[in-house]
Amino acid sequence: MHKNQFVIGVIVSNVSGVLSRVSGMFTRRGFNIDCLTVGETESSEFSRITVVFHGDDDIKERIIKQLEKLHDVKEVEILNPHETVIRELLLIKVRNTPATRQDIMTAVEIFRSKIVDYSTTALICELTGETSKIDAFIELMKPYGIMEMCRTGMVAIERGDNCLKTEK
Repeated sequence: MHKNQFVIGVIVSNVSGVLSRVSGMFTRRGFNIDCLTVGETESSEFSRITVVFHGDDDIKERIIKQLEKLHDVKEVEILNPHETVIRELLLIKVRNTPATRQDIMTAVEIFRSKIVDYSTTALICELTGETSKIDAFIELMKPYGIMEMCRTGMVAIERGDNCLKTEK
């Protein structure tokens, strides 16, 4: 994580339009979202949104207060990066040639990635990890010819028994 970058965990009702209202709150106030991921929680009634953004402490506090005002927001918490597991997923399609195949497979092994699709012309690799690991793997694959890629953005969960509650 970069200096002045914050990760917020938000528990919301799993209803239509909630994501639009949350992201719209950022847009209306001129705050930029670096990363946003959303998915259902352990309860189908709730979704968890992870938002990553840059700013100072004043911006952080304003964002939290504005999010807490939204009707379907149940819980908002700034996640301490030292007490949080933060991961990203990357799917990357790289050109496969006999001349480069072994080097790519060696990199896959070193990065603890895995090949999830193989053809004579392309390999699709799956990698999970911290953003810096994902970025390093992408840089390493550039000379081999990245054909296509997508990444999830960050998901984050606190270590230990600290939990965002789905009841309020």
